[in-house]
Amino acid sequence: MSVVPVGLQAEPQTPSGKFTTAAEVKPILEATKGNWVAVRDYDGKDWLYVTHLWSWRCGLKAMAISVNGETMQNWPMPPCHEQFTTPNAVLEDDGLPVLMFRQGSVQTITIQVVYDDLSMDVASFERGNVLIP
Repeated sequence: MSVVPVGLQAEPQTPSGKFTTAAEVKPILEATKGNWVAVRDYDGKDWLYVTHLWSWRCGLKAMAISVNGETMQNWPMPPCHEQFTTPNAVLEDDGLPVLMFRQGSVQTITIQVVYDDLSMDVASFERGNVLIP
């Protein structure tokens, strides 16, 4: 099930105070794993959000997703904006942390993250547990 892009290299883990390393973001993402994804039935579609992961992406190297048991697919994340005081901010040019599917079709989601120290974590979710009312 693991999908790791070729050529990834571990980055130094010196804490920056800006939450840009695995050492800084891994404890947060482990404690908030239930918030990694959300599904919203909106405008005749299922909207699958990964806003929480994008908000801590500076300590990540890669993210992959599987919906309904399909093959894991890499989901590119926007760059870390280290030139700003809030490097994890999602800027307008970054796009949206959402994929859209046929209404009612998203039943299970599995997300794999690769931290910038090259450790990995995987979480699976059922629709009813992450559905936004």
